[in-house]
Amino acid sequence: MTTHAPSPPPAESGDPALLGRRRFLGYVLAAPTLVAAAELGPGTGTAGAAVPSAPSPAEVYDLNDMLTQAALPTANLITVEVHEDGTVSFALPRAEVGQGITTSSAMLIAEELDVPLDRVHVTLADARPELLFNQLTGGSNTTFATYTPIRVAAAIARGRLLQAAALELDATVTSLTTRAGMITSAAGLSTTYGALARKAASLRTEEVAVELKPRSEFTVIGTPRNRVDALAAVTGRKKFTMDLDVPDALPTMVCRPPTINGTVESVANAGEVRTMPGITDVVAVSTGVAVRGRTFGQCIDAVRALRVEWGPGSAEGKSDESVLEELRAAELPMAVPETGPLTRTIEAEFTFHFRGNSALEPNCAIADVRADRAEVWAALKSPIVAQETIAARLGLPPQAVAVHVAEGGGSFGRKLFGDAALEAAEISQRMGKPVRLMWHRADDCRQGRTHPMATSRVRVSHTPDAVLGYEQRHTSVFTDFSHGLGEVVTAMAAKLPVGDLGFSETIFALTQTMPYQFGATTQLLNEADKGFNTGSMRNIYSPDVTCARELIADRLAAAMASDPYRFRRDFLQDDRSRAVLDEVARAGGWGRPMPAGTAQGIAFHAEYHGVTAALVEIDCRPETVNRPIRDGVTGPRVTKAVFAVDVGLAVNPRGLRAQMMGGISDGIAQVLTSSLHLRDGHFLEASWDNYFYTRQWNTPLDLEIIVMPPTTGEPGGAGELGVAASMAAVACAYGRATGTTPTSFPINHGTLSFEPKPTVPPIPQSPVDGLRHTY
Repeated sequence: MTTHAPSPPPAESGDPALLGRRRFLGYVLAAPTLVAAAELGPGTGTAGAAVPSAPSPAEVYDLNDMLTQAALPTANLITVEVHEDGTVSFALPRAEVGQGITTSSAMLIAEELDVPLDRVHVTLADARPELLFNQLTGGSNTTFATYTPIRVAAAIARGRLLQAAALELDATVTSLTTRAGMITSAAGLSTTYGALARKAASLRTEEVAVELKPRSEFTVIGTPRNRVDALAAVTGRKKFTMDLDVPDALPTMVCRPPTINGTVESVANAGEVRTMPGITDVVAVSTGVAVRGRTFGQCIDAVRALRVEWGPGSAEGKSDESVLEELRAAELPMAVPETGPLTRTIEAEFTFHFRGNSALEPNCAIADVRADRAEVWAALKSPIVAQETIAARLGLPPQAVAVHVAEGGGSFGRKLFGDAALEAAEISQRMGKPVRLMWHRADDCRQGRTHPMATSRVRVSHTPDAVLGYEQRHTSVFTDFSHGLGEVVTAMAAKLPVGDLGFSETIFALTQTMPYQFGATTQLLNEADKGFNTGSMRNIYSPDVTCARELIADRLAAAMASDPYRFRRDFLQDDRSRAVLDEVARAGGWGRPMPAGTAQGIAFHAEYHGVTAALVEIDCRPETVNRPIRDGVTGPRVTKAVFAVDVGLAVNPRGLRAQMMGGISDGIAQVLTSSLHLRDGHFLEASWDNYFYTRQWNTPLDLEIIVMPPTTGEPGGAGELGVAASMAAVACAYGRATGTTPTSFPINHGTLSFEPKPTVPPIPQSPVDGLRHTY
């Protein structure tokens, strides 16, 4: 993998406008030791776009802008604290689920405060309703939204320390220098941040002004850094939800219905199961029958032994075919009729099947519910909504429910929903005991959140040398946005009969752009069928929408007798976009001769103030497609991937590369192998042994990730940015290798390579040899 060395940033010190953008107000808060916070008004950080053709809403004001501005009014509630031992602490109001935001946040503090990175301790904040929209982790927004507030708070702390040091060292503030947590005077006298932590504190809250560092002085931001939690992760010391020590919270699992959202009608043998070894409790709850035992193995035995009469679910009798029919019936009509003899039309419809979120960590939570209070621990990306929802379910006031955010082992949108936390709280209340709830992998596949099935119909009109119009009608199973923008009002609005579609339409409009000069463009969404447990998954609508667009771009290039790379370059709207496309074409050797049955594919995607391009090579030759894999869909293999990303300013290029690597794996999976099969109201997959996310045998041996030099003064969103271009490039490569444009994804969805496991009991029997495989 490759990371470009950043080019020297332009000088900032002489530009009054730039100086103005670096001046902010903040607070020194009343506290025993130094505590600082930012104050940012709603007008700060407004984004805009200027493109030659009429811009889409997302090019003027996108989802990231909305989330960022919503968070600004409560930025002053996020604080940086300096301690007497010289360390700095920061409670991040976002969820760390593997994306590396604790590292990038620590880097921002280390930069502005001039303190070593290993002295900055970032923890995750508990649910804080007063933060309102400022505690939602989603939309690749964390670094984008917190970049300035964290820096302002750290800079205020540094300024306060300098003032205290000036008195201590009998010097002027301007004569002092800070380095590695120490302050030194021109006379050579020095003191430490720790020694000044109390002296720099304030007895009352004071408003102060501060100026942030110019980019020309950065020594931490923009440099590749290892994750601050890397050692703990690889040595097993990092604590996830299931590692937390909560007294008497015993293992708990749920016997779930055989169809999606089925209900318990009766339990024939609850008393008998309650006497099984280690089992302490068996109770029916809204999602199934919960069992609590001394070990998870005993819980699995109990779940498998239960005999439950189930009521119908919310997707009873439905299949892939029936849902697809619903979607086609719900498609919005095209606005422009098919054109006559003076122009030509290209039209296609693409199908994207249900997909799972595939987080490494199973859905889990710990809950301890008492008569007058409750305490819950879980990896939650929307903890305020979780707190409100749990309180309502338990009949307690929200302030009586403490929600602690634990670090999570992956999310991909899954942990925007507090399903496990809510379920654990309900079980704990029913049992009157603390519970340590863990879902089985089969639960996640069959009852968990899925990326909705969708279709995308595209119609393009063109002449031999121009594209006149582009229409896209994206139709999806309803996407659940009941987490809202992270607080209770928008969460409730998203649940209303009309509000849910309105919410989806808003998210769609604020994320979908048209990067090409394709004339009059309309991209519209419609959604149907609320019978499924869905979620945004990684990158929400963009991978499917972009994949369809880029496949059409290849067809347009062929119809207009143009090379796919050259066609995209000619029609892209700005130099920044062309730069990433040029970079992957150069680094990937676009156009090189390749054997029959293999091909290159290239694609572009822009979102969240970032631009990306991907070039992949694929092998679709029979000897590759038909190579034997145990109980697996083999199919083509991506042999090479080159990915270029420009997020404006990369806070941690090493972390950004890791994010893009994950996005590439997502893109490969969604084109080639990764889907859920719906039959008779349930999904057939029951674990990762038959849910085929990207495996070692279909990832590229040759992978290059190029982080472009900084192009803007602030970071864009990155967490989801790697998926869409990767997915589209793989699809385009497959089309060029086979000579046929793929229209259904993943391409191997029609091949069921495994024998489905039974739905009763809901937890499959694990292999007993313990040697070759397990799940």
